[in-house]
Amino acid sequence: MVDLQGHRFARGLFPENTLEGFEAACALGLDSFEIDIAVTRDGIPVLHHDPALNPNTTRGPDGQWLTATGPLIRELSLAELQRYDVGRVRPGSDYAAAFPEQIGRDGVRIPTLSALLAKRQDVRLNIELKLMPARPEWTVVPEEMVERVMHAVDAADAAARISLQSFDWRAPRHLRRVRPEIARGWLTEAKTVRDAALWRGIPGTANTMDAVPDAIVAEGGGHWAPHHSDLTLDLLSRAHALGLRVIPWTVNEPSDMRRLFAWGVDGLITDWPDRALPLRPASG
Repeated sequence: MVDLQGHRFARGLFPENTLEGFEAACALGLDSFEIDIAVTRDGIPVLHHDPALNPNTTRGPDGQWLTATGPLIRELSLAELQRYDVGRVRPGSDYAAAFPEQIGRDGVRIPTLSALLAKRQDVRLNIELKLMPARPEWTVVPEEMVERVMHAVDAADAAARISLQSFDWRAPRHLRRVRPEIARGWLTEAKTVRDAALWRGIPGTANTMDAVPDAIVAEGGGHWAPHHSDLTLDLLSRAHALGLRVIPWTVNEPSDMRRLFAWGVDGLITDWPDRALPLRPASG
């Protein structure tokens, strides 16, 4: 069965990276999800896509929308962070226009990874470590993020049902060194391939898309998560020949879903899993 992953649980339909969104996405019949991780000032892994609070999805303790980008997650304690409400999309924003079907709620907080892992034990999680190598002061270092995430994973006895991935290849590289048994993934898009030396942390790295599958094999393998528009059938065939799983992101148009399913991708990450469920092949 192709691994159909709800992106940020299913942000086309429900508040992203929230327990409320998780429960609603599970009710659709999904059992595999892509989520994002940041780390608070007091070292707690939480579910959040951006390094700072996003004014398009965040209301302050006073109930008012943030008027600009909020504090960095790493500057806030967990208690401070959970004073913010992230259950709705700001009306009139580009985000609201992109996801008009999202069903908002009030009183929704940014959850900890531990709280999510405690919810259900029958789901798989593809955990993206949100790191910014061009702005290292915005997050903890890759090694610390890996260690803190794995501490939460081990406390929940969840190692067998998670994978860790990142655009910053230093993170899965560290995971391979310290926990080689944990599934790992290597994210790419055109920007990170072009600036490969920065995102892979290795000067002189080849910066063409066709070099990526071989580079991942050299890193120890796992799954490759390219932006879906960067993936070609030739690249997919090359990656499969090298023993890699390929899980493109973020695939939202039914025409792209059909094409990628027909090509034989191993998984697919989407904001609208309800669109992809009836198109997913029964096996393969």
